[in-house]
Amino acid sequence: MNAERNLRRTVLPNGLIVLTERMDHLRSVAMGVWIKSGSRCETAEMNGISHFVEHMLFKGTKSRTAQRIAREMDSIGGNLDAFTSKETICFNVKSLSDHVPIALDVLTDMVLNPVFAPNDIERERGVILEEIKIDEDNPDVLVHELFTQSFWKGHPLGKPILGTTETVGRLGQSQLFTYHSDRFHGGNMVFSAAGNLDHDRFTSAVADRFSALANGQAPQELSAPVASARIVLRNKKSLEQVQICLGVPAPPITDDSRYATSILNTVLGGGMSSRLFQTIREERGLAYSVYSDMSPYRDTGNLCVYAGTSAGKALQVVELILAEFRKLKEVPIAAEELTRAKDQLKGNILLGLESSNSRMANLARQEMYFHEFFTPDEIIARIDEVNAEQVQTMAQRLFNPERIAVTLLGRLDGVKLGRNMLVC
Repeated sequence: MNAERNLRRTVLPNGLIVLTERMDHLRSVAMGVWIKSGSRCETAEMNGISHFVEHMLFKGTKSRTAQRIAREMDSIGGNLDAFTSKETICFNVKSLSDHVPIALDVLTDMVLNPVFAPNDIERERGVILEEIKIDEDNPDVLVHELFTQSFWKGHPLGKPILGTTETVGRLGQSQLFTYHSDRFHGGNMVFSAAGNLDHDRFTSAVADRFSALANGQAPQELSAPVASARIVLRNKKSLEQVQICLGVPAPPITDDSRYATSILNTVLGGGMSSRLFQTIREERGLAYSVYSDMSPYRDTGNLCVYAGTSAGKALQVVELILAEFRKLKEVPIAAEELTRAKDQLKGNILLGLESSNSRMANLARQEMYFHEFFTPDEIIARIDEVNAEQVQTMAQRLFNPERIAVTLLGRLDGVKLGRNMLVC
């Protein structure tokens, strides 16, 4: 399929897509089962069920207890993990290539044959409720969560991945089984692997274990959300700092302008040489942590700036962020800064493709979002094509005062922020 990267792709009769990248210089294989559904596919009443199911798949199958799963993985020195995001659930394992049959068998058994035992459900419910409390006690996590809920208000994309104490508290066995049967089928899954493996042999093993899996179609999800440019001030006197999230709508993950947007984000707050870091931390000493990042999804996205500072400096930090927005809109970035941002971005991408885990994930995401596979050289070429005018145009498109959303969390001590103060 892609000779330069040793990529192969096979679609099984039940619709399951198997992707591999052969990396002969390694002694390991990373593999992952990806479900093309995440928290954004949930109803308000079921918020958190994707993450709950992810947890429960580690708690035992029809033939393995949770303890046996752990012991089998430890016995081969393998690493078994999982995560839930807004748009996907992933179960992944990495092992030595000699131990792929065992690792594959455990991973497959977990994904296909969960039992959702009532006692395990109650125990894991408590674990997840504690996980929710951890996020509520972590101010930089909490401010991002509050920002997201406000930014995508009224849409599942804005709901927390973990769910809430109320929704998690009422999820039961029948709902978990229904979710699993509705989402875990061939038409809604991708199996990707990277490392020292042979595609045909590996695909045959996957096909044998997934032969009983039903086909089916990917579920229909709600249309793209409309961003809400709200200003949220949440007082929390137990915090020493004010946590700031300031963001705007941004292009979806497949948008043609994604490379210009990535360079814009890199220049703005993507590292120690970025404008926000240099201005707010290095020159003014107003914050320890300040950065910008992007959250692109299949049909929308956002670019968000984060900073933590004292209440007396919060409005000054907001003004400095807006000043950087204004400069990016009004003045094209210099050639030297553009080159540095491109080199930083290219370095991040290439270094991120050095491990089998990252290659495995890259394969799955390109399949799910792009339905094609890009070589590193192709990506680098697209980055190199971006010019200063395109970055400036993107800044003018994104940094619209009427579309800026802000969340402040902390000991606000009378801090007030109105729309008339968000001028850029």
